[in-house]
Amino acid sequence: MKEFMFIFTGPTYDELNMSAEEAQSQMMKWFSWMDDLKAKGLYVEGRPLLPDSKRLTGVNKVVTDGPFAESKELVGGYLIVKAKDFKQAVEAAKGFPDFELNGTVEVRECVDLTGQYND
Repeated sequence: MKEFMFIFTGPTYDELNMSAEEAQSQMMKWFSWMDDLKAKGLYVEGRPLLPDSKRLTGVNKVVTDGPFAESKELVGGYLIVKAKDFKQAVEAAKGFPDFELNGTVEVRECVDLTGQYND
């Protein structure tokens, strides 16, 4: 099995002015989706990301505070899943609960570096 990263972008629940109850209901959809991925043996790990960030750039390692105005979309989190191929990974990504909120999932295959850096 290969590993794939699901990268989630879209508006935050705060930006959508969701009530606490609406946000909780949406989070329950996330938990259900992740439980389904776990039951199928696909889930590896994942986490939501906070919007605050730091970007280091160039040889001088200039630090800039985010979120960044030039970013069209905020990366809100990620999952790592196991799948036999892109087709299976994309099929698993179709359960993403924030599609209805104009969210997006980018599916990327992870490079397996296992054994590349033996001590």
